[in-house]
Amino acid sequence: MSRQTHYPSYNVMREEDAWDDHTQSIVRARHSVSSDLHFLTQEEADKLTVLCGLLVNDDSPEVLSYVVRHIDDTLSSSAGEGQRQQGVPAAKTLIRQGLQALDNCAKEGHSVSFLKLDRAGQKRMLEEISAGSAEPHTAWSGIPQKPFFQKLLNLTVESYCSHPQIWSEIGYGGPAYPRGYVRTQIGQLDPWEAKQER
Repeated sequence: MSRQTHYPSYNVMREEDAWDDHTQSIVRARHSVSSDLHFLTQEEADKLTVLCGLLVNDDSPEVLSYVVRHIDDTLSSSAGEGQRQQGVPAAKTLIRQGLQALDNCAKEGHSVSFLKLDRAGQKRMLEEISAGSAEPHTAWSGIPQKPFFQKLLNLTVESYCSHPQIWSEIGYGGPAYPRGYVRTQIGQLDPWEAKQER
């Protein structure tokens, strides 16, 4: 898919020397993602790669690999979720069983797995899940469709928007610590910030 940006020559990583060591290590790690999975199976990771790509309309392997690894790390963590709706399973269960329900739904409705559907069919299924109307409802027994979609969307967007390649595309200057911003008035940019080219 062709990418359009107002900042085609901007690369936020050119500014990494202005960041402290800890910040540099965190941001650099987002470029070199481990292929090891801690919670997800490879089949689940493959489904998530397609789903996340549809959610953000991006097929960049490097970015989607980071997104899926972030989801895997989140699900393998012992940290709690903070809050969730009554009747909605824990994220680990919601995502794992939701991915299985997605496949069951595709097989019952189209006689193929979700990954074998064409892109239009995959998008249509995702839209139905977001509305809570994916059929057959029996495939979703115990897994509420809308909360599954919302959790997947949240996990996808939070990681997608934290990848340096995306920062560069949207003209985000990355961490300003310890340098800070000097020009803070509307329309003013610091010399290291992205300048719109298109």
